[in-house]
Amino acid sequence: MRATLERAALLKALAHVHRVVERRNTIPILANVLLRAGDGGLKLQATDLDLEIVETTPAEVTQPGATTVPAHTFYDIVRKLPDGSQVSLEMGGERGTLVIRAGRSRFTLQTLPDSDFPDLAAGELPVRFEIASADLRRLIDKTQFAISNEETRYYLNGIYLHVVEQGGVSLLRAVATDGHRLARVEMPAPAGAKGMPGVIVPRKTVAEVQRLLEDPEGQAAVELSPTKIRVSVGDVVLTSKLIDGTFPDYNRVIPTGNDKRLTVDRSEFSSAVDRVSTISSERGRAVKLSLGEGRLVLTVTNPDSGNATEEIEVDYDADPIDIGFNSRYLLDIAGQLEGDTALIRLADPGSPTLVQDRDDAPALYVLMPMRV
Repeated sequence: MRATLERAALLKALAHVHRVVERRNTIPILANVLLRAGDGGLKLQATDLDLEIVETTPAEVTQPGATTVPAHTFYDIVRKLPDGSQVSLEMGGERGTLVIRAGRSRFTLQTLPDSDFPDLAAGELPVRFEIASADLRRLIDKTQFAISNEETRYYLNGIYLHVVEQGGVSLLRAVATDGHRLARVEMPAPAGAKGMPGVIVPRKTVAEVQRLLEDPEGQAAVELSPTKIRVSVGDVVLTSKLIDGTFPDYNRVIPTGNDKRLTVDRSEFSSAVDRVSTISSERGRAVKLSLGEGRLVLTVTNPDSGNATEEIEVDYDADPIDIGFNSRYLLDIAGQLEGDTALIRLADPGSPTLVQDRDDAPALYVLMPMRV
């Protein structure tokens, strides 16, 4: 194998693929990236057996061939090469080595045979649709923070993507929850998405797809089966297994009878929560919201360090109520809202609370209260 290409093009491709590779691997070949030089340029491929990324980048190939090299070491080498340099990749004179040259720099890396590299065979992916990169990124950005980290409830370790029919309109909906908070965002379903199976996209896959959606003007092609998903963005193709589990009936936890309406300036509310929570303990993080007509008092009490209160003006004319929330969860949700105001609908101190930009907003958040 012999190929020459721009350092910038190689670095960009490596930046996409090397992240899939785990730092610690019991299977040596999984620590490597597959390099395949041919007519189409240089193809780079990496996998952890659950997730695979393939990217093809332009290269001048004088001798086709393939090999695998340690992914993180290769990435670090290319990252440290001078800007604008031409990188030459060539199988070494000694068997089982790859020589990397750029200017006066020369590196030799140990290789493993390309024949040992696993291929994540996707099989048949019957559902296919195109979606604007900005729309897919929005579905991810608005829900990703609520993905559970609790491995025992593995079916919550991802974003649930599915299509629902509502008022004669098909909607593509993304939902994530960790049992304490829930995020639900929807948009009109793209052509071809109707009839897709409900799938749970794993946390790691979600993060990698998010990184690929760099161009807000771009398009992404999504292919699905009940067990696999493939997302193609430009020259990058990401294939992943899906979480094999049943996502809970999230509609049961979205309250419909919350009659106490609080409208608050989003930025002012977020800043006030942030300020008073400075005093909270790492474990507790509880902030008490005391609501009365036209005003909201936020209180944090920490027996070890003191207490904090702040009052802000709000639009509220229902019965007074005291309710507690995890301050970090409140800030996470406030950070996802897009409008100048936040609409918070409450029932009582023990029931789930609903947060939106406004009535009928495409993004909806549910937050469980805490005892304070």
